[in-house]
Amino acid sequence: MSYLPTYLPGGLPIPVPENDGLDKPYWDATRRGELVVQRCKKCGTFQWGPEWICHKCLSFDVDWHKVSGKGRIYSWERPWHPVHPALKEHGPYIVVLVELPDAGNVRMLGNLLGDPKQDVRIGADVQAVFEPHDDAKPPFTLVQWKLA
Repeated sequence: MSYLPTYLPGGLPIPVPENDGLDKPYWDATRRGELVVQRCKKCGTFQWGPEWICHKCLSFDVDWHKVSGKGRIYSWERPWHPVHPALKEHGPYIVVLVELPDAGNVRMLGNLLGDPKQDVRIGADVQAVFEPHDDAKPPFTLVQWKLA
């Protein structure tokens, strides 16, 4: 488990579990420095984003499974223009779509840490790192990515 100082500036909306509680186990796990992905207990299929029903067999018996946080870059982009007022002076930055081999190759979005003008290679190995925001109300932890 790797923790890091804040990468993004303050003032962004605080991510919290949806009102229905579906993604609460994910946010709880990030607070512990763990990455979890939904997995069907009936057919074993991993899925992301969270749903009440398995995407493959339509079972309602889905649970959360801890994964290593090791992945590879499937796609990426380098935003130069702010997508939120808090990011006005915080560009460019790199957003990656990460494929998780030990979770059925589901894909998650996140920021790639490091030089925002670095060369990014499709297929590069990355590792999840956890960015705690303990002073937020409520506290939360973001998953970011670094080159492995």
